[in-house]
Amino acid sequence: MTRYELDHMVLTVADIDATIAFYRDALGIEAETFAGGRRALRLSGAKINLHQSGAEFEPKAVAPTPGSGDLCLRSADPLERVAERLAAAGVTIEEGPVARTGALGEIRSIYLRDPDGNLIEISVPA
Repeated sequence: MTRYELDHMVLTVADIDATIAFYRDALGIEAETFAGGRRALRLSGAKINLHQSGAEFEPKAVAPTPGSGDLCLRSADPLERVAERLAAAGVTIEEGPVARTGALGEIRSIYLRDPDGNLIEISVPA
């Protein structure tokens, strides 16, 4: 069986600068600029490319829409530290911490929304 790992994914957003500011300031995720001015959020071993709604790069999803994402990020920091950073940035935690099952087993998660309303789950191993 072939093994795959995530290289990158795309979020279509209403405002790339606002998205970068949120992920940088609230979550501490670094942004990068690549290939002719395109923007992305750099994760450990992967990235989230950002497409401006209405000006997406081809090829693209059939119906790219801001706010349609639902993703889980694993944190190296304890959830309590993540929650403190979110509170300092004025970000509301919608749910959690709660027990869930992630790709690598049992996790504890909190849920929040980014500026486009994408559901962001942040998890740590249980």
